[in-house]
Amino acid sequence: MGSEIEDTAGIDRTWWKEAVVYQIYPRSFKDSNGDGVGDIPGIIEKVEYLDALGIDVVWLCPVYDSPNADNGYDIRDYRSIMDEMGTMADWERLLAALHDRDIRLVMDLVVNHTSDEHEWFRKSRRGEDGYEDYYHWVEGDPDQPPNNWESYFGGPAWSYDETREAWYLHLFDEKQPDLNWRNPDVRADVYEMVDWWLQNGIDGFRMDVINLLSKPEGYPDGEIEGYPTGREHFVNGPRIHEYLRELYEETYANYDVMTVGEMVDLDVETANAYLGEDGDGLDMVFHFDHTFIDFGPDGRWDIGEWSVSDFEEIFTEWQTGLDETSWDGLYWENHDQPRVVSRFGDDEQYRYESATMLATLLFGLRGTPYVYQGQEIGMTNADFESLEAVRDVDTRRPIEIMLEEGEIDSYQQIRDVVNYRSRDHARTPMQWSDGENAGFTDGDPWIKVNDNYTEINVESARSADRSVWWYYRELIDLREDEQTLVYGEYDLLDVPDPVYAFTRTLGDDELLVVLNWSDQEQSSSLSIEDGTLLVGNYSGIETTLGETLRPYEARIYRL
Repeated sequence: MGSEIEDTAGIDRTWWKEAVVYQIYPRSFKDSNGDGVGDIPGIIEKVEYLDALGIDVVWLCPVYDSPNADNGYDIRDYRSIMDEMGTMADWERLLAALHDRDIRLVMDLVVNHTSDEHEWFRKSRRGEDGYEDYYHWVEGDPDQPPNNWESYFGGPAWSYDETREAWYLHLFDEKQPDLNWRNPDVRADVYEMVDWWLQNGIDGFRMDVINLLSKPEGYPDGEIEGYPTGREHFVNGPRIHEYLRELYEETYANYDVMTVGEMVDLDVETANAYLGEDGDGLDMVFHFDHTFIDFGPDGRWDIGEWSVSDFEEIFTEWQTGLDETSWDGLYWENHDQPRVVSRFGDDEQYRYESATMLATLLFGLRGTPYVYQGQEIGMTNADFESLEAVRDVDTRRPIEIMLEEGEIDSYQQIRDVVNYRSRDHARTPMQWSDGENAGFTDGDPWIKVNDNYTEINVESARSADRSVWWYYRELIDLREDEQTLVYGEYDLLDVPDPVYAFTRTLGDDELLVVLNWSDQEQSSSLSIEDGTLLVGNYSGIETTLGETLRPYEARIYRL
């Protein structure tokens, strides 16, 4: 890193702390063969684009063999590639193309559950020797589930299987049965699979809902109010640290790789127990605190109010509460979240300004930043005019239940919330050009293309003098040059909303990040007379910080 700060200043430098990660949702990234579904050869076509953006790591969402009940997060065979995505030879070409450009590849690890079409589940439902307890089976009345646990996708977390004549647990879709991690044979098979991928040369894992692995014996009823019922028993369950520590010691402890755990209902104190060699060996975590900030009184399918101080409180808690050996995964968007410029910015009048302000905050915090495909050009939420246009099971299922139970009379009653919240907003095709289907496919896309692709696309962003894309490129370069942005301590400054300001300090080097999180001019409440402007999202910015900040203005100074 080209920085004035010496590496001898007691910094525990690691490549994954200094990296910028780019997440690819393959189904929606680039289609190479005209079937309307993105694939691995399509990603290979765009490796030069990734290199031009300057990212260091690609996180690839699941491309394993799957019947796609949950778009690849229901895995049928961990060691095969989904037909729609290509072949193992295609995957090997992708890995080589990325590594040739010094870009690492991180795969998705989904081991809380499999597909119900996985060989393990087929054998388990038949009760074959050695596989009877690979999943959570409970015998009983076919009309009465074993307990009151709920699925994250809505409805009971149990389904009755006529073949086995027993109930099986699925914390997500009924086609995603949960593996029984109490069974040492399950753990051994998982570890063997994980090691197989590591031996194939990948650079780490993003671990899907990894703190749900442990379920208590006896499956007691959930008693705490809130969604989903039963979570006090299966979130951070009784043996979770044992399982994750064993996974670490048996597999990735032996490789120079990065791991990031997606963890539901996670607080800072609990995160510290998972992170680092003294914890469970995870390098960093994804928490959800900032993604719940706009939930209304009725939860996810209700839009609530939020304030800048709400974000300040959450980010400050995570920036200052993690142990010295712990690290944070920073994100606004991923395949499960709507587009941030539509959610927490202004996707109309101030799309550029608010998208770049939010990017400045992301890159200004301490942790490893993750950029989701399309985020770097300021892609926005789409309009799903009917339930038939929605593809996401995690949107369709809850709405179908609401309709069945009479909570709503029609889709139109909840359309505004879907257009604000649905995971499908992250899954509309990547907008490469203003050509047909945004340059994503020559065929019929599997999900609708956002109508605004003629204005918002990669080609126009890269050809413009000023764009969200170029600003992300500038931030990526800046973070590579400034160790203080990576390793510096975070201190929140006391300024009134909607201005958010903080410093990052490493040794004698101090940086100031100042943001106007609103569509109105605001008093900066700060005075900078002798600073060096490192980056700003408006043109013609003075090196001194004046009295006012323009709408969604963002600046980073060296003091």
